Amino acid sequence: MAAASPCAEPAGRNKPDNTAFTQQRLPAWQPLLSAGTALPLFFCVGLACLALGLGLHFSSGTIRELELDYTGAPGSGHSCSRCANASRAAGAGAGACTCSLRFELPERFPGPVCLYYQLSNYYQNHRRYSVSRDNRQLSGDAAGLRSPATECSPFRTDPRGLPIAPCGAIANSRFNDTFALYHLANGTFHRVPLDNRGISWWTDSNIKFSNPALLNGTLEATFKGTAKPPNWPQAAYLLDSNPNNTGFINEDFIVWMRIAALPTFRKLYRRVREGNFSSGLPQGTYCLNITYNYPVLSFQGTKKVIFSTVSWMGGKNPFLGIVYLVFGSACILTGFVMLAVHIKFQQQNQMDVE
Repeated sequence: MAAASPCAEPAGRNKPDNTAFTQQRLPAWQPLLSAGTALPLFFCVGLACLALGLGLHFSSGTIRELELDYTGAPGSGHSCSRCANASRAAGAGAGACTCSLRFELPERFPGPVCLYYQLSNYYQNHRRYSVSRDNRQLSGDAAGLRSPATECSPFRTDPRGLPIAPCGAIANSRFNDTFALYHLANGTFHRVPLDNRGISWWTDSNIKFSNPALLNGTLEATFKGTAKPPNWPQAAYLLDSNPNNTGFINEDFIVWMRIAALPTFRKLYRRVREGNFSSGLPQGTYCLNITYNYPVLSFQGTKKVIFSTVSWMGGKNPFLGIVYLVFGSACILTGFVMLAVHIKFQQQNQMDVE
């Protein structure tokens, strides 16, 4: 008789423990669907979706929106065409150019009124673009400030070898048009205060983005030895005179860094909720002064400014209500079909029994 190999595994060594969990003896429940349980479920889900869909649809219908295109395409006769042509010729290095849009607000917009900018044909979801950032640097890490991630290339260092802060293609392409709104009252244009507080996600401004620790009490000393992104006119610590809204914690910068999934997107720029306009924008004549910095004609893009009210569901979104209405109708229709089939075969079974 052959001797057992010394390398052989002892019998039962790999056998699972004799417990209810490892031996799959835990109690389980499996629903047994019948006409008495499935049909009420379809009708209840359908009615709930119809009710929610109607609420979303009518709520979306109460939201007021006004879109103003200021792309200034050649031959459009737009007041911003001059700035658009200048930015197209000079690219990102074009100097500041201003234009204005005078428009009528056909009805009162109850507050708070949100001011968005919208870009089209802009693919922020491109893989190389979407990963071109350094989250460690944006979180205020000192090592990330001095040694950006390789994903930021070719916007990782400048020609002198200095690290770029903030690095990456997303930061370098930051939207930098600015807007000032005026309301015509008694023959005089009065400036409408635009609030930039709280326009970014709370998790972004309080958790993901943070400035590095101050050196000698100033952010300028902290960023010393770094370079600004090539397309920026100034360094990050000069984005705002407010020390709580400059550098990596600048609200406009944070909003831009949250990339969009679709090529046409809008991002929140400001809210109208202060002063004499805290209750909203009255009907009348307005003038929007635009500092036209951002070129879009080179990639056949467009730029729009959008004024919108909000409701309990947020901004205008008729699609969501339509989806719930279609799904709820489909559930109810399916319920009626199943009910008809159930009645037909139930009668047939009774006839077979008789």
